[in-house]
Amino acid sequence: MNTGERDTWAGMEFLDLPDIKIAYRREGAGPPLVFLHGWPEWSGIWRRNLPVLRDRFEVVAPDLRNFGDSVGEQAADIDHYVADLEALVDYLGYDRFGLVSHDVGAFLAQDYARRHPDRLAGLFFFDCPHFGLGRRWVEGGQVREIWYQSFHQLPLAEELVGASRASCRAYFRHFLAHWARDPSAFDDVLEEWVDNFLKPGRLAGGFRWYSVAAERRLKAMDGGSQEQRAKIQIPAYSLWGAHDPILRADWQPTLAEVFADIELDIAPKAGHFVAWEQPKLANERIARFFEQRFA
Repeated sequence: MNTGERDTWAGMEFLDLPDIKIAYRREGAGPPLVFLHGWPEWSGIWRRNLPVLRDRFEVVAPDLRNFGDSVGEQAADIDHYVADLEALVDYLGYDRFGLVSHDVGAFLAQDYARRHPDRLAGLFFFDCPHFGLGRRWVEGGQVREIWYQSFHQLPLAEELVGASRASCRAYFRHFLAHWARDPSAFDDVLEEWVDNFLKPGRLAGGFRWYSVAAERRLKAMDGGSQEQRAKIQIPAYSLWGAHDPILRADWQPTLAEVFADIELDIAPKAGHFVAWEQPKLANERIARFFEQRFA
């Protein structure tokens, strides 16, 4: 697919809930897979994956609360995001489905998995954070990479980033270039990222995650115990970008502390955005993993 194409590859559907209208993309037929994006993303990050995987699966990619076109009240806590996912899969009638997730979405996938293990055929993660990472976030100079997690909690963050199109462009260009292995990986779609996050409430919506997750993150960084110690028993697969500067590839083995059954794999030519940077590899691994899980 031409990397310069704008976000027209799939139409949106909507689920009206009392406090939000959830936007999602749905394509294909077959066993259902739900894709959960991270930050700085929305469902459009999956455009190199869904059009390929729809030939084998029913693929669904929602915009998280106040990301993309999901508009409503701001999240009160992490449970609010999980409840949105619960409502969506119930509405779609999925008794058993697979979850594919990245970054923020990976946190939510873990919370959903602990609540509803019987609903999940498998878990597939790209560069998967978890609260058990603890002090790794701040050790070995890594603290210089996570400044934005505190900045996003400040009321002035939205004002500064959204002050102009130029300031918004500069902000997102930094992350897309710095976190990808190839700094030009998003050049052709940078203006689309700016368009998306300049929609009313979208900067605040994306930043909101860092406020609601702050207490859990700080407890972990302070060396506190994990809130949920029991390992997730659902079969899982991790495909991690070898050159990810924010979620470092050498952290991947810590997933064995969270999952009882997980296969670890590396994407050698990717940074933080594996599904975008190495879509052929990502699609092959997703298809292989879930074809086995739904066999």
